[in-house]
Amino acid sequence: MKCIAIALVVLLGMSTTYSRAQQSDSTRLMVRKTDDFQVNGDGNNARWAKTDWVPITIQESANRPLATKTKMLYSETGLYFLFQCEDQKLTATIQEDFGALFNEDVVEVFLWPDLSVPIYFEYELSPLNYELAILVPNINGNFHGWTPWNYKGSSKTQHATSVKGGGKASNAVVNGWTAEFFIPYNLMKPLVSAIPTHGTIWRGNFYRIDYDKGYQTWSWQKTSGSFHEFKKFGTFIFE
Repeated sequence: MKCIAIALVVLLGMSTTYSRAQQSDSTRLMVRKTDDFQVNGDGNNARWAKTDWVPITIQESANRPLATKTKMLYSETGLYFLFQCEDQKLTATIQEDFGALFNEDVVEVFLWPDLSVPIYFEYELSPLNYELAILVPNINGNFHGWTPWNYKGSSKTQHATSVKGGGKASNAVVNGWTAEFFIPYNLMKPLVSAIPTHGTIWRGNFYRIDYDKGYQTWSWQKTSGSFHEFKKFGTFIFE
């Protein structure tokens, strides 16, 4: 019995050490599960307390230390994301979905569910709440985005934004803005063939672009400049 007790203590210690190692690994994100909810752009739903903020740090700098952070959750139907961005001005004039949002202020999520193929999903949301959702084949560094067909019903995203310290309008002076959105698994078919469960592993990355006083980018996992360097994505581990 004494030997068994000692073995259990050792195993418990190894498990705790492994868990702490996972938590301290900045290339991995443990994605916690939630029940479904409606996004409102404020990020004030109590379900967001289930997980911690992930810092998105400067990749290419225009010497403006604007804090950026994000959260991620998953459910039986899709993925939830929350971004908070310090800002000074909303450099956003595009007022249509599926426009070239990356040429103005925007947050972005890249998702690579099926690691056996060089195809991933990209989602962008502007401060004015316009979206861009594309599927990206990336063959030996040659990539091109395809927009969804029959984009309605259970394939549609939810998305909303809010602004602090000013109005939600083009070139408004502000203190910051928040983006909250939901991406259903149905939108990512056939890349997502099954709902993630405990232990499922995807790859992905988080980004932000701001143009207020020169081009500046933020990222979770650093690339060499192009956001499309998918082999440098971090790892999402579903709890």
